[in-house]
Amino acid sequence: MSILVTGGCGYIGSHMTWNLHDAGKDVVIIDNLSTGFSWLVPDGVPVIEGDIGDADLVAKVMRDHKVEAVIHFAGSIVVPDSVKDPLGYYFNNTVKSRSLIENAVKAGVKAFIFSSTAAVYGNPAETDKPLTEELSLEPISPYGTSKLMTELMLRDSAVAYGLKYAALRYFNVAGADPAGRTGQSTPTATHLIKVANQVALGQRDALAIFGNDYPTPDGTCIRDYIHVSDLVAAHALALDALLNGHEPFVANCGYGKGYSVLEVVEAVRRVSDVNFEAAIVPRRDGDPATLVADSSRLRSITGWLPQHDDLDLIVRTALDWERTLIEKGHNRA
Repeated sequence: MSILVTGGCGYIGSHMTWNLHDAGKDVVIIDNLSTGFSWLVPDGVPVIEGDIGDADLVAKVMRDHKVEAVIHFAGSIVVPDSVKDPLGYYFNNTVKSRSLIENAVKAGVKAFIFSSTAAVYGNPAETDKPLTEELSLEPISPYGTSKLMTELMLRDSAVAYGLKYAALRYFNVAGADPAGRTGQSTPTATHLIKVANQVALGQRDALAIFGNDYPTPDGTCIRDYIHVSDLVAAHALALDALLNGHEPFVANCGYGKGYSVLEVVEAVRRVSDVNFEAAIVPRRDGDPATLVADSSRLRSITGWLPQHDDLDLIVRTALDWERTLIEKGHNRA
């Protein structure tokens, strides 16, 4: 029996693959390699280059590899792009996920872990305390809506077909494998910490801060930054919970505290020892002012205990990975 990781050659997916590989699990990857890289994953892990929307391919992989669980990362993730191309996002994130879920049901998959997002909450009215899963779901971007629609398909599939699933709502994922084996490797990625590190290392010309007129202490957006290694550890624990009989669940993934864009920029300057410039530019479409997680449900169900809850550590592992990319010549689009 094996675990299928969709998008397993991408940023989070490759960390998940290493986590499962380290634990001695059999893993198979489906990735179209649009933003992923096969050199990020352990030698010997099968990488099937293809699309999760290809139902025949997915069915064959599930059959040939005796897949018992799916961890689903494949999809499009750039919020402003989703505003410009909503139908593209609904196709890639929602329609293709429906096909994958159907294949999982037909194959009798025992557990399905879905990569969801805090964007399903939209712009919450109350931001003075961390967000719980009971809040109303009112996404303000097609990206958030595309993920919510997949959550709803999983909910209904659990009722109709008995599919066991966990939908994990990520806050801001950052950092890189502390062992230096993988990290965010797409040169044009839009993650704040990656971009700031690239500016510090001279790989990009400038850092843009999108808006300083938000209702926050310094006017810039506040986010809950979670180290990618802690995030994938949560997935592994969620998978164990489902395979051991836990009912389907939805849970937030974050540390419960937020940092503003300006605070993150200062952390990158501090860790890199480079006092680079950052320019204030107009807001982007689809950006809520504050998103901080209440992850008590995740901790209660799985026993999750973060190991990397430190902003400077997150920045340092990401910076080390950027240096690795430069050394390997993988830092250019």
